[in-house]
Amino acid sequence: MTVESDLQPPRRPLSAQLFDLALWGGVAILLIISFGPAEIGKFPMLFSSESRMGEFISGFFSPFRFWDPAWILSDLTERAWPLYVGKMWQTIQMALWGTALAIVVAVPFGLLGARNIAPAWIQQPVRRFLDLVRSIPDLVVAVIFITAVGLGPFAGVMAMMFNTGGVLAKLFSEAVESIDKGPVEGVRATGAGRLPEIVWGVIPQVAPLWTSYALYRFESNSRAATVLGLIGAGGIGQVLIDSTNSFSYGDTGCIVLVIVIAVSAIDLLSQAIRSRLL
Repeated sequence: MTVESDLQPPRRPLSAQLFDLALWGGVAILLIISFGPAEIGKFPMLFSSESRMGEFISGFFSPFRFWDPAWILSDLTERAWPLYVGKMWQTIQMALWGTALAIVVAVPFGLLGARNIAPAWIQQPVRRFLDLVRSIPDLVVAVIFITAVGLGPFAGVMAMMFNTGGVLAKLFSEAVESIDKGPVEGVRATGAGRLPEIVWGVIPQVAPLWTSYALYRFESNSRAATVLGLIGAGGIGQVLIDSTNSFSYGDTGCIVLVIVIAVSAIDLLSQAIRSRLL
């Protein structure tokens, strides 16, 4: 046998190649079929004069005249920056409480949804229930809670708890299913019951990953809370939609700037914490 033949990569089975061809070919066909219903043909309109995109962009960036020395004393001081920062802080508080309550919900459901913890007659119904919870959009849940408790941040907090709890519970259960069985068997060998097995054999293994998932969802909720504010669920979203509806694009640009700075700061803090955990 020659050296060249030894260096040749192994060939994949024909069945695997046909499966890949069918999979990616199906994706391409779906994209072609969806071209019309998704109105992708309107893409050139973004750059036409009829779209008024240029007017929006010029108004959006009008407050930020960094080349103008009088900028700080004019537009910058005339904007309602304390209001924007205060509303963003309220949005972060909503995200914090929504994520915290979601963790409280996700821990028991995550354990009950793991195959190696709960029997199938419990695990499967829990997983299907979590599928149902995740399938309901945040805005729909927020409207339900607004109807129940009225406008305000509490409805947004409950909406985030509902959706995030379902997502985290699924992620938590998958993390539990991938643990090393050794520590669990070691705890079991001491004669401990089921609860000590979970507390001492399971939780220490998944705690760093669970924390990482929770931090990521907190980042996501900081952005989701902004969207929930658009329908009256508190936070900076209400101020954002008001400025947009009144065509105050300069104010919209300032609000978006506050959101970007806050979300970026949360992302950097979250990355620093996750780097120490994993």
